[in-house]
Formats: sequence, C-alpha cells, structure tokens
Amino acid sequence: MSCMVPPVIVFQIPLAKEASGWLQEGLSLVSEGSVKEGRAEPAGRQHDKPHLPQVSLPAHLEPQEPRQRPRPAYFRICRRRVRNDVLIACGPRKCNLNLFGARIPREKVLTARGSSTGELEGHASSRLPPQPCSWGKSSDLLSRIDLDELMKKDEPPFDFPDTLEGFEYAFNEKGQLRHIKTGEPFVFNYREDLHRWNQKRYEALGEIITKYVYELLEKDCNLKKISIPVDATESEPKSFIFMSEDALTNPQKLMVLIHGSGVVRAGQWARRLIINEDLDSGTQIPFIKRAMDEGYGVIVLNPNENYIEVEKPKIRVKSSSDSSYEPAEKRERKDKVSKETKKRRDFYEKYRNPQREKEMMQLYIRENGSPEEHAVYVWDHFIAQSAAENVFFVAHSYGGLAFVELMIQREADVKSKVTAVALTDSVHNVWHQEAGKTIREWMRENCCNWVSSSEPLDTSVESMLPDCPRVSAGTDRHELTSWKSFPSIFKFFTEASEAKTSSLKPAVTRRSHRIKHEEL
Repeated sequence: MSCMVPPVIVFQIPLAKEASGWLQEGLSLVSEGSVKEGRAEPAGRQHDKPHLPQVSLPAHLEPQEPRQRPRPAYFRICRRRVRNDVLIACGPRKCNLNLFGARIPREKVLTARGSSTGELEGHASSRLPPQPCSWGKSSDLLSRIDLDELMKKDEPPFDFPDTLEGFEYAFNEKGQLRHIKTGEPFVFNYREDLHRWNQKRYEALGEIITKYVYELLEKDCNLKKISIPVDATESEPKSFIFMSEDALTNPQKLMVLIHGSGVVRAGQWARRLIINEDLDSGTQIPFIKRAMDEGYGVIVLNPNENYIEVEKPKIRVKSSSDSSYEPAEKRERKDKVSKETKKRRDFYEKYRNPQREKEMMQLYIRENGSPEEHAVYVWDHFIAQSAAENVFFVAHSYGGLAFVELMIQREADVKSKVTAVALTDSVHNVWHQEAGKTIREWMRENCCNWVSSSEPLDTSVESMLPDCPRVSAGTDRHELTSWKSFPSIFKFFTEASEAKTSSLKPAVTRRSHRIKHEEL
C-alpha cells in the first residue's frame, strides 16, 4: 500500500485547544509538544524517529502559547474494509491524549478537542475544502457514529458491587463516607481518562446510598414505609413515602419534608453531600429526629420516585406475505439486502452499545407521575386526613415549587391546615406558576425562604418577587442551604406556632423584616 504525504497538513494540539488536520490512509498525525508545528509519517513508524520534514502553521492560524507545555498526541490512521470508504483512527494509550476508534468518512476533517485533564473528544466535520480521494462517497450509517460513542468500546465492563462493603467504603461514627482500608474520602476519578465509567461507578454507589438512607429512616428514625397509590394492584407500578407512627394521629403538630429534583430520594437533601461531606448535611435525618423529639409527627415525601424502569421488549418484525410467487432473482436480491442491513446494524450496535446495556422503558406511577402530582396525592390521602392542628412544611429547591403548586390546587385546605412553611433556596416562581393574589399574600405571612447567600444566617435578602420573605441561609452553596438553616427553621416554626396560639401571627411571621429592623 503506497503512502503519500499530503501537500499541506494543518493541525494544532495544545491543551484545551483544537487539533485538526487531513489524515491520509496509512499516515499518522504526530505532535511533538509544539502547538505551532507537526508532521505526518507512515503508520507503523516509530514516533520517536521522525523522518519527514516539519510543516508549520500559517501565521493566521498560529494559536497563542498555552500556559503549560502541551503533551504529545498521536493519531494513527489505518485502513479497514468497511465499504472501502471509512477510516479508523487509533492511538497508543500511553500518550494520554488519544483518539480511539474515530470513524472518518471521505472528505472529512478530524477535529479533536483536548482538555487540561488529558482527555480528548472529537468529531468529523467538513470545514476545510475536500481533499482529493479515490474512495466513493459514504452514505453508510457507520459514518454517522460519533466519537464519544465509539470510545465506549475501550471501557471496562460496568460490573460494580451492590453493597458499600463491596466498594470498600463505610460510614464512620461522624457519618462520613471513608475507605475501609485507607480511611480516605470517596475518589471519583478511580480510573484516569474513563469519565463515563467513573460516572457509572458513582451512580452505582449512589443507588447503594439511597437504600442505606431508607434503612436508616426505618431503623434509626422508626419511620414506616407506606406504599402509594394506596389502592394499587399487585402488578401496578408503586412508589412509597415514610411516616412516623403518630403522623396521622398527633393532634398538635405534623412536619412534612420535601426534597428537590434530581437523583435524590426520600430522606435525602443532596447525594453529593452524603458522599463527600456527611450524613447530617446531606440527609433529612437531623430534621426528623429533632422533630420527633419536639413532639411532631413526620411525613417524608418521595417526589422523584415517579416511575419504574423495565426492560424494553424487542420489536419483532412481522414476516412479509408469501413471496413464493416472486421471481427467484427478486427474492435473492431482497435476501441479500436484508443480510447486508442486518450486518451493518449489528456492527453499529457493537460500537453504540459495547457494554450490552439493556434498553429500558418507563412505566409511570398512577397519580404520582411528577413531583407536583405526588405532593397533591400525599396531601389528599394523608396530610389532609391527619389530626394535626398545625402542619409545617420544609421544602428544598424544586420542593418549593411543588408546594406552591399544591397551594394553587388546594388553596382553601392548605390555608386552614398549614401554619408555616420553610423553603430552602426554593426555585418556585409565583408569576410563572400563576399564583393568585390571595396565595401571594398568604405566603408573605406564613412562609420564609432561606436562600444561598454569603451574608450571615438570617440576614434579610431583597427579592424581586412579591411572595415570601427571603433571608440568608448562611452559605452560598445551594445544596447546603437546608442544613445551614436547620436551627433557624425550628425557631421559625416555634414562633409561628406560638403566634397562632396567641393570635399575634402578623407580628411574628414577617420574620425577615423584623430581623432587618432589629439589625438597623
């Protein structure tokens, strides 16, 4: 196979910059650590023995010098017999900046983007004029495979432990997640240059953490797990909430906890805090224990458990009608096309899904298909039927939006039963949610939103929205707002309860304005 050096090769490979160039059959594109020059050499040559002259970039394409000396990167092109028009780029792992399995169709330019962590991702584009080539045009499905998908084939299998002990981690006496042998905190980048694999590992650990928190709610907090819908059949998708023994019978006080959106489930504020900080800051357990110590009944909502996942059934293609009357030549041609199509599809699937991950489908839970639906359902079937004279809500982030939606749909009932609402960095918006004037007025009197701010705890924070007062949570980290405002929230509930009893509610619940004037 003859290897001809293209007349012009333009490429640059600095960290966090772009690298692009014409990659000919049988040639490797090599950067020796310079962002201004490079060369092409026949595949199979030793990278440390250059034999071709260097080619400099035109002045208008020269990038600025990077702050760090860029690492060398090697792109090797080798021919594959795939419809005679597709190239596959390969590179040695040791270089740290590699392009594995990049499919480059005819008349395309390989563009790679590097990062300071040594990762490379890229795609084929046609920004430069086409290079003369002897191969036919590609209309194959394979030419549209993107590099991120192709790089999956180099990943280790997604076989992760299903217990904390299997991960060799455990929670110490302070509630911190630590490695059993080294005592070190959790390490996300367990394998360098395998971000997707590391993310899957993190998610697998997160699922174990979720089950662990469920166990703590039942064993340490003595909560009961209640399935919903309450009238669900055996085969129907179900969710659940947690509640204390006296949640529906406590005549005085009931606390309802609602977390935000995302991967968190009942009993959690933020998975990131549980893994990287401790259980106190990342879970609702401190709220639950203190509430029960102070005589509250407790209900813990689970607004993100909206569906179950089941394996997607494979679609069986019905065989065509009897083709015995078709000419033999036509049947033979159809069979050949069918085999070629299946071969291409199987080859594509090999790269698209190298881990053989199952295709899943979602079955939504009746009347609990969204956080808003879940809040309304739990209100109708549990909270509204409770004996508590005073109901208190703690709602974080999207949980605040779910509460406002509940307020809109059950305004009269909420006003008659709820005494105070503590929001923590809530994302609700009374304009977008079309909350009426009476709701906004009630929120100004009965709600307080502890928002992320660098100001000291309980410092008044101005708001552009005409709803509830906003005060600082004492932290500028969104996920920490519930934990940092923990003592202030219970104080707020106590004051609101006393104010309701003594009929001095307006003087107390305008809490942020009172604090502001006291400071002045």
